[in-house]
Amino acid sequence: ALADDSGIAVDALDGAPGVYSARYGGDSSLDDWGRLLLLLKNMENVPEGERTGRFVSVITLVYPDGRVIQARGEAEGEILREAHGQGGFGYDPIFYYPPAGKTFAELTAEEKNRVSHRARALQLFYDKMCEERNHADE
Repeated sequence: ALADDSGIAVDALDGAPGVYSARYGGDSSLDDWGRLLLLLKNMENVPEGERTGRFVSVITLVYPDGRVIQARGEAEGEILREAHGQGGFGYDPIFYYPPAGKTFAELTAEEKNRVSHRARALQLFYDKMCEERNHADE
């Protein structure tokens, strides 16, 4: 079985929404924009310098014999007070990525694919799969 999950973890919210990022607020009528606005509302009193967070992606492969390969990728950033950019989806417009000086929504697809949490998890997963294959060949 192969599975992956991604989400945003905000330090000032004790890691929320985390694995519940796509269901944040518990209200199924909320779309991506509604969840983004809810996150901003829940952080409105969080001062600058304490608005840190990260996107996290975890990929897990479990073999029938119980062996597990797991990879975790993270992208550290800050949660802005308002949306910037038109690209991406979900929380991308409020996730400021300092090394690029932009939000994830302002990055081109190529830029985001080089630095995102998913890109990092996929690269690590690939490396682990290659290592697993090399050990099997020995």
